[in-house]
Amino acid sequence: MTKIAIFGVGLMGGSLALCFKGKPDLYVVGHSVRESSVAKYMEHGVVDHATTSMEEAAADADFIFLCVPVGSLSEYVEALSRLPLKPGCIITDVGSTKASVAACAREVQLGEAIFIGGHPMAGSERSGVEAATPYLYENAFYVLTPEPGTPQDALNRLQELLVYTRAKIVSVDPELHDEIVGAISHLPHIIAVALVNQVRGYHENNDLYGMLAAGGFRDITRIAASEPVVWRDILLGNKQVLLQLLKDWQQETERFVALLEQENGDGIEEAFRLAGAFRNQLPERRKGMIHSLYECYVDVPDHPGIIGKIATLLGDQRINLSNLQIIESREDVPGILRLSFREQADLDAARDLLESLGYTVH
Repeated sequence: MTKIAIFGVGLMGGSLALCFKGKPDLYVVGHSVRESSVAKYMEHGVVDHATTSMEEAAADADFIFLCVPVGSLSEYVEALSRLPLKPGCIITDVGSTKASVAACAREVQLGEAIFIGGHPMAGSERSGVEAATPYLYENAFYVLTPEPGTPQDALNRLQELLVYTRAKIVSVDPELHDEIVGAISHLPHIIAVALVNQVRGYHENNDLYGMLAAGGFRDITRIAASEPVVWRDILLGNKQVLLQLLKDWQQETERFVALLEQENGDGIEEAFRLAGAFRNQLPERRKGMIHSLYECYVDVPDHPGIIGKIATLLGDQRINLSNLQIIESREDVPGILRLSFREQADLDAARDLLESLGYTVH
């Protein structure tokens, strides 16, 4: 029997647990420092056993997954180094920065255990074990960051286990991982936060900014609403990479300053052309660091119970609606609903259903 210990059974850890639980010869143990969380793990059936004891969870484990916040990863690696781990035990994590935890694993003595960094590039706007699903990682990239001296047998064993996630497994150097993820995820979050705060400052003197910033502005800056504590730890953990990326970003903005000052229309057009051409080459409908947005807008008449009716229609067809928001009323259309979904398939099915019933869907 292969024992898998998961420290932190929230969205990420719980989804891993559900990928493994019930599979032949796999036994999944969850760990939390809180009794209430341990009870919740068992109540939701995501693990075979749960405990508040780190020693009990790690004892005889063949695999240990650290699914705790990025800022706590080194602390957990150090704590595990003080325990009598099973020879050949593979310790891995799901953090979105890899160089710092890899450096910690090099410094501590893990005995005959082996650390292999990991980063499944998937997630959800929801959190906690309640949001866990065995489909979270399906078709997403799952990055492993083995060291040059990592035994090939250990890497093979971890890859074989991760087949149950149905993710696409790739191996990358820890430092290169942080550079790439810094550019495609961490930097965009910083830019979104800075842009929203810039407009927030204008809004303090004129509330028209907030009023007119609905729609597109809200959509393109939605990542600015990410969890502050989580992103504090991520950005500090990738500090050196981000400092260089921000300097590069300053150069990009300075180019636009120069283009505008010179009234260089051809240069502006070329910048948009190059960006559009590259963006069009990027793969669509694949899970990644920044989650795709699947939304539509529905014109609804001002009838009692209309919102509940639409939600019921979708539920009856087993279309998974993740959020519903009343946007506004106007003279020609009494109401507009914003419907949000987690998958493109749900959005397509909802649009087809509502249009077939005579609703106008945008």
